Amino acid sequence: MELPQPDINIISRKPLIVAQLQAVLPRDAVIFDEHEVKAYECDGLSAYRCPPMIVVLPSSTEEVAAVLKVCHAEGIPVVPRGSGTSLAGGALPTADSVVLGVSKLSKVLETNYDDRYIRVQSGRTNLSVTGAVEALDFFYAPDPSSQLACAIAGNIGMNSGGAHCLKYGVTTNNLLGVKMVTMEGEVLEIGGAHLDAAGYDLLGLICGSEGQLGVVTEATLRILHKPEGARPVLIGYDSNEVAGACVSDIIKAGVLPVAIEFMDRPVIRAAENFVGAGYPDVEALLIVEVEGSETEITEQLALISEIAQRHNPVELRESQSVEESATIWAGRKAAFGAMGQINDYMCLDGTIPVSQLPLVLRRITELSEEYGLAVGNVFHAGDGNMHPLILYDANKPNDLETCEKMGAEILKLCVEVGGCLTGEHGVGIEKRDLMGTQYTDADIEIQLDVKDVFDAKWLLNPAKVFPLTATESRRAS
Repeated sequence: MELPQPDINIISRKPLIVAQLQAVLPRDAVIFDEHEVKAYECDGLSAYRCPPMIVVLPSSTEEVAAVLKVCHAEGIPVVPRGSGTSLAGGALPTADSVVLGVSKLSKVLETNYDDRYIRVQSGRTNLSVTGAVEALDFFYAPDPSSQLACAIAGNIGMNSGGAHCLKYGVTTNNLLGVKMVTMEGEVLEIGGAHLDAAGYDLLGLICGSEGQLGVVTEATLRILHKPEGARPVLIGYDSNEVAGACVSDIIKAGVLPVAIEFMDRPVIRAAENFVGAGYPDVEALLIVEVEGSETEITEQLALISEIAQRHNPVELRESQSVEESATIWAGRKAAFGAMGQINDYMCLDGTIPVSQLPLVLRRITELSEEYGLAVGNVFHAGDGNMHPLILYDANKPNDLETCEKMGAEILKLCVEVGGCLTGEHGVGIEKRDLMGTQYTDADIEIQLDVKDVFDAKWLLNPAKVFPLTATESRRAS
């Protein structure tokens, strides 16, 4: 994956830039030692690494604004960073960049249970938002698998989802407002503690913009009252395609589970060995969870079981306790980490119409055989957000390149069947050269024009989202 050539003129001015940043931040908030900055050389897409020139860790919106003013005046690229859990290279630095980490921005600023919102700094982790309100039986709905570590800033940047997004939606459906700092250091308030804002939908523009338009420092999030109860059911099948057909039929029947998760045999085995979740020994496993009163749960599970039985499941088992339910979900949440014990892998993130699941799963199997690389499938089946894990050997020559080619074929397939390149991981560097698969040249040009409005010098999060040639031509103009 190609990165832009670093600007030698910028790197030669490093001592001056460090001094300017130390003038607006506490000295220990500016990291510039070549060994210490290596901790920030990559994110969750660890196949690609590049130590940044400098790392800054501001503690307030005012300090973020001060940093951006310095970098804008000096023409320094800035890479916003949440917790570094991005799986698309969204926080990968360039050698001449300043990484701006928001990890110190972790406070809860306001909680309003009557109007059901919480206002937090953007470095706060996803799970700790629920932790701040769960004592009064509230929760924050989006729940990425990395929710223990991932920051709200990154969730907003990538429009993250999670296992329960089928019912509750993704980040954009639970985001009410943001405080954002532009590259020029201007602080903007967009949206707020109300359902919708008048005028242009700028909040919709910011959510999912991958750090291209500004640095979010605060977020107002919707919180919800916990349901009376919830219960998952495990449904095992002897083929991926049959499991995919079952998912399609559940959705067509008009049932709205809170989640439908899919795992195939390699992932099931890895998660079972890692957690001991009690998963059955099957080719494909669905975790379908419903919630509500006991009567609602019973009625929904009866209909789901009826649909599942039409496809001759190997196993159909309801959770019998809160503890068992927690263990079932622990296995699913640990799936990505568990697969990492087996091999290096690249996690894809394409979205397809649910009706196309059987076809796409069959084609992924064919591509696996064609390219000679094993694949584990684990994904949010209810909304068609697929996460094929392509296994490769990082120490084997050309294996990464083969993995990338196979990944590109899978993502192109997602678009061909009516889906899109990403559901929640973002474009980052991973999919930027595939943007032409989904968008026309005119579509991309309009997106570039929007970037021009917010970041005229093209300094924010360089080499991401847009084809590299477009980025370089824009910066040169």
